[in-house]
Amino acid sequence: MAERKVIAGHAVRRVRRQAGLTQAAMAEALEISPSYLNLIERNQRPVSANLLVRLAQRFDFDARALAAGEPGGGAAAMRRRLADPLFADLEVDRSEVDEWLAAAPGGAEAFARVFDRGGAGSGTAADEGDTIARDVRRAIERWRNHFADLDAAAERLADELRLGSGDLAQAIAERLRVKHQLSVRILPVEVTPDMLKRVDLHARQLQLSEMLDAASRTFAMAERLGAEAGAEIEALVRGAELADRTAQRLFRRHVTAYFAAALMMPYARFLRACEGTGYDIELLQRRFGAGFEQVAHRLTTLQRVGARGLPFFMLRVDRAGQVSKRYAGASASPLVEGGLCPLWELFETFGRPGDLVRQLVETEDGARWFTLARTVQPQGARAGGVRGRFAIGLGLAASDAAALAAARGVDLAGGAVPVGLGCRACTRTNCPQRSAPPAGRARIVSDREAGVTPFAFAGD
Repeated sequence: MAERKVIAGHAVRRVRRQAGLTQAAMAEALEISPSYLNLIERNQRPVSANLLVRLAQRFDFDARALAAGEPGGGAAAMRRRLADPLFADLEVDRSEVDEWLAAAPGGAEAFARVFDRGGAGSGTAADEGDTIARDVRRAIERWRNHFADLDAAAERLADELRLGSGDLAQAIAERLRVKHQLSVRILPVEVTPDMLKRVDLHARQLQLSEMLDAASRTFAMAERLGAEAGAEIEALVRGAELADRTAQRLFRRHVTAYFAAALMMPYARFLRACEGTGYDIELLQRRFGAGFEQVAHRLTTLQRVGARGLPFFMLRVDRAGQVSKRYAGASASPLVEGGLCPLWELFETFGRPGDLVRQLVETEDGARWFTLARTVQPQGARAGGVRGRFAIGLGLAASDAAALAAARGVDLAGGAVPVGLGCRACTRTNCPQRSAPPAGRARIVSDREAGVTPFAFAGD
């Protein structure tokens, strides 16, 4: 399992300021030099495991504060916001953004929140399309989609259920019947043509459509057992501080689904299976009775202190490039936050349904990512009806990918496909796939020359 460097200067600086200490005083308390602390706060040195322990012991520092991530999503995310035409005349360069994040992380985060809430300008891709979805996603990413209390509660319950039956679905159904007075009933599609699952409190039934496959039925039942982690779930909802009631419900739905997935794929057993199989998704599906999308989502959550998995990210995209799920996990990948590039073979999967497509890509900042993609279909499709199809994209840093079964035979140090974060944010020149010039760059039109793209633009 690869150890990742923790760059968290903004979090350390916040702790120091809350304690009212100078850098020299805090350095003395942590038994490090003031110059080393200065480099840490400027994000030029990582925070070591030993230093995290000292922070926790001497300043009551909660390591979960690191889950808040970099202010505004980091330098790359801030540069994408500043690429909006509104700021074109300012010509803010990369070094200025880095200095801003190091010197005034609170101000940078405030700018990012105001910009996101006000809506992106014409040159910026919208996240989920509305403020409520953005707020919920921000609450999820604050924890990097890892909720330790829910994992612990789900593991305890999973162990208890295993004592009663080797069949998890049967054990969950029995638990619902005995402890929650809810029987599970599978209904024919003619009875519930437009409904996949429903709780009928009058009849004390959890009603599931016959159109659901086995994994989805188990997941639906596991969600109802989320009531047994009600205290942990409600604490997370309160902590998210979402003012809008719809946002609260969406966030509650997410963490309840998280609990259900953790019940089907208990953390310790799932991580051991991942490491033992080389994160072979097909084997993990069979071993835990889960669907491809369920396993993919679970892979983004493996961040338990002392037992971390590989840092995956995940997206779910439709044919039009609209993203309905984005989970960065601990990857900090710009591929999650930015727009989509047609050179990323995420879209290739629509022509190869069911195939797992592998690709090595490189973003503009030089980072290399190993990605996997496959199509999935929503439950409930009937013959003659409209069938939905989405592409699930998974990825992690190429430097972490050697342990993957899917990476066998791939030269992770070899050539990678150069991708951008959407044409309006990408400044690569001579890209034959370009559909628009970068935001804030003057377009160059010549009567005497023509390159590989009609969208030539002024350079730096």
